[in-house]
Amino acid sequence: MDQIQHKFIEVQGLKHHVAEIGSGPNVVVFLHGFPEIWYSWRHQMVAVAEAGFRALAPDFRGYGLSDPPLEPEKASFSDLIEDLAALLDALGIDKVFLVAKDFGAFPAYLFSLLHQERVQGIMTLGIPYRPPNRPVKYNEHLPEGFYISRWQEPGRAEADFGRLDAKTVVRNIYILFSRSEIPIAAENQEIMDIVDPSTPLPPWFTEGDLEEYGSLYRKSGFRTALQVPYRSFKEDLGITDVIVKVPALLVMGEKDYVLKFPGIEEYIRSGKVKEFVPQLEIVFLPEGTHFIQEQSPDEVNQLILSFLKKHI
Repeated sequence: MDQIQHKFIEVQGLKHHVAEIGSGPNVVVFLHGFPEIWYSWRHQMVAVAEAGFRALAPDFRGYGLSDPPLEPEKASFSDLIEDLAALLDALGIDKVFLVAKDFGAFPAYLFSLLHQERVQGIMTLGIPYRPPNRPVKYNEHLPEGFYISRWQEPGRAEADFGRLDAKTVVRNIYILFSRSEIPIAAENQEIMDIVDPSTPLPPWFTEGDLEEYGSLYRKSGFRTALQVPYRSFKEDLGITDVIVKVPALLVMGEKDYVLKFPGIEEYIRSGKVKEFVPQLEIVFLPEGTHFIQEQSPDEVNQLILSFLKKHI
């Protein structure tokens, strides 16, 4: 961890925090999800650097140490895609591998549709590709207390989170998202109240890790994080060709709650996802949960390195 360097790069009028380690002509950019941050990739960054790659992990705008946009409620996936292109330009990098987790899969795949010549391959964890012109309305098939539905409601999550400090919010979400069931609150219950305060952290997530996350979210808060991804899914990017034409790998944990989303497991296991990502490989890890790169870093690192070396 001590070898990881930190820099701030100003693009699009905001200072973006980027963690970096390693050197060489082949670059891997790690894109985090929620409630994650650059730190989520600590194990993977060191592993790929030791294998001869240059690793970069930015905090998205409004996350962690990166500046928030002037109007967080107007942040969009388009912003994240443009930020990534601008960061690569600022660093003089022409082409990259993208490794993305959770909602980070969206800007990763969208970037490949808009800038195919700049992407050597995409590896995503926990989220399969869904074409941007075919949004899935999970809240139509799940109860009112579905966490995404609640977090899409302006003000509701802000009030729920605001009762607690940032560290406790992250703690509760890590516990909820590590389970194999979709987080759904009762009618008169808030999402944060699903977790009993006495519930222990997952065994692979330490109090030190939690403190790191807590400090980063104390800095950024949750305003931008609730806008992107949860309130930006319906954004129209004007993309007409939705077929991903670069090599790709999807890694899913068998115990990831995302597999319980209506239609998702069938979409992956049936191979229908490959209609949109023809060069896709799919790997399931039997004990994996939603935070598979932190839960099983050695297995995930090996999958990443095999994918990278195959497509250099």
